[in-house]
Amino acid sequence: MATEIVRCEPSDYDSAIFTIRKTVFVIEQNVPLQLEMDDRDPVCQHVLALVDGYPAGTARLDIPKDGKIGRLAVLTNFRSQGLGRLIMEEIESIGREHDLPFLWCHAQKTAVPFYQTIGYTIVGTDFLEASILHCKMQKQLS
Repeated sequence: MATEIVRCEPSDYDSAIFTIRKTVFVIEQNVPLQLEMDDRDPVCQHVLALVDGYPAGTARLDIPKDGKIGRLAVLTNFRSQGLGRLIMEEIESIGREHDLPFLWCHAQKTAVPFYQTIGYTIVGTDFLEASILHCKMQKQLS
């Protein structure tokens, strides 16, 4: 399988990004659509993972919010193949290019082990977001 991680404007791959996020967050996790699609997309840097040309995963980096990572999602058929790690490597590269000292996210508790394997640490207490248990995590870049 050929994997490509592309940086993109949401308008370039709008339907692909939306389909992945809707599938993972709205359908699989029951996040309300109005919470999933927000006003931050136009100001974020987006990446899209393509496997053999097929959109398989996505994430965004909100630079104006001091490097907040969001909407990391990989379709079920492509999970546990290292795609999340590749997406995060590209997100971190964007962060370094913008001289951000660290990146942070609201990680779902079930995703904490993944983030820990790539160097993120928990920096806050647990909280509910979209009725899902989360915690704040961050990683130093510099």
